[in-house]
Amino acid sequence: MIILDDRVNQQATLITSQLPVNHWHEYLGEPTLADAVLDGLLQSAHQLDLKGDYSLRHHRDAHEKDQKLTHRDHLSRKWR
Repeated sequence: MIILDDRVNQQATLITSQLPVNHWHEYLGEPTLADAVLDGLLQSAHQLDLKGDYSLRHHRDAHEKDQKLTHRDHLSRKWR
Protein backbone atom coordinates (compact mmCIF):
# COMPACT_ATOMS: atom_id res chain seq x y z
CA MET A 1 0.00 0.00 0.00
CA ILE A 2 2.91 2.36 0.65
CA ILE A 3 4.00 2.13 -2.98
CA LEU A 4 0.49 2.94 -4.16
CA ASP A 5 0.17 5.80 -1.68
CA ASP A 6 3.37 7.32 -3.07
CA ARG A 7 2.06 7.14 -6.64
CA VAL A 8 -1.45 8.53 -6.07
CA ASN A 9 -2.06 11.61 -8.25
CA GLN A 10 1.57 11.57 -9.40
CA GLN A 11 2.08 8.62 -11.74
CA ALA A 12 -0.08 6.14 -13.58
CA THR A 13 -0.23 2.62 -12.22
CA LEU A 14 -1.63 -0.32 -14.13
CA ILE A 15 -2.92 -3.24 -12.10
CA THR A 16 -4.34 -6.36 -13.71
CA SER A 17 -6.14 -9.27 -12.15
CA GLN A 18 -8.09 -12.29 -13.30
CA LEU A 19 -10.10 -12.03 -10.09
CA PRO A 20 -13.09 -9.67 -10.39
CA VAL A 21 -13.02 -6.77 -7.92
CA ASN A 22 -16.27 -7.92 -6.30
CA HIS A 23 -14.46 -11.14 -5.20
CA TRP A 24 -11.47 -9.40 -3.57
CA HIS A 25 -13.05 -9.20 -0.10
CA GLU A 26 -13.56 -12.96 -0.06
CA TYR A 27 -10.08 -13.63 -1.47
CA LEU A 28 -8.23 -11.32 0.96
CA GLY A 29 -10.22 -12.71 3.87
CA GLU A 30 -9.79 -9.81 6.26
CA PRO A 31 -12.57 -7.22 5.64
CA THR A 32 -10.57 -4.27 7.00
CA LEU A 33 -7.57 -5.13 4.83
CA ALA A 34 -9.78 -5.62 1.78
CA ASP A 35 -11.47 -2.25 2.35
CA ALA A 36 -8.10 -0.51 2.67
CA VAL A 37 -6.70 -2.15 -0.45
CA LEU A 38 -9.78 -1.45 -2.56
CA ASP A 39 -10.12 2.13 -1.30
CA GLY A 40 -6.50 2.79 -2.20
CA LEU A 41 -6.77 1.19 -5.62
CA LEU A 42 -10.16 2.47 -6.69
CA GLN A 43 -10.22 6.05 -5.36
CA SER A 44 -9.22 7.57 -8.71
CA ALA A 45 -9.22 4.47 -10.89
CA HIS A 46 -10.41 3.86 -14.40
CA GLN A 47 -11.68 0.31 -14.28
CA LEU A 48 -12.02 -1.93 -17.33
CA ASP A 49 -13.82 -5.24 -16.98
CA LEU A 50 -13.09 -7.45 -19.96
CA LYS A 51 -15.65 -10.12 -20.74
CA GLY A 52 -15.46 -13.05 -23.12
CA ASP A 53 -13.50 -16.18 -23.78
CA TYR A 54 -10.78 -14.63 -25.95
CA SER A 55 -7.34 -15.68 -24.76
CA LEU A 56 -4.13 -13.90 -25.67
CA ARG A 57 -2.34 -17.16 -24.93
CA HIS A 58 -3.88 -18.73 -28.06
CA HIS A 59 -3.03 -15.63 -30.07
CA ARG A 60 0.59 -15.75 -28.82
CA ASP A 61 0.94 -19.46 -29.63
CA ALA A 62 -0.30 -18.90 -33.18
CA HIS A 63 2.05 -15.94 -33.61
CA GLU A 64 5.03 -17.97 -32.35
CA LYS A 65 4.16 -20.77 -34.76
CA ASP A 66 4.02 -18.27 -37.65
CA GLN A 67 7.35 -16.80 -36.56
CA LYS A 68 8.99 -20.25 -36.52
CA LEU A 69 7.70 -20.99 -40.01
CA THR A 70 8.87 -17.61 -41.25
CA HIS A 71 12.29 -18.10 -39.68
CA ARG A 72 12.57 -21.63 -41.11
CA ASP A 73 11.56 -20.40 -44.58
CA HIS A 74 14.12 -17.60 -44.35
CA LEU A 75 16.88 -20.05 -43.43
CA SER A 76 15.97 -22.48 -46.20
CA ARG A 77 16.05 -19.65 -48.78
CA LYS A 78 19.34 -18.40 -47.41
CA TRP A 79 21.13 -21.72 -47.95
CA ARG A 80 19.80 -22.51 -51.43
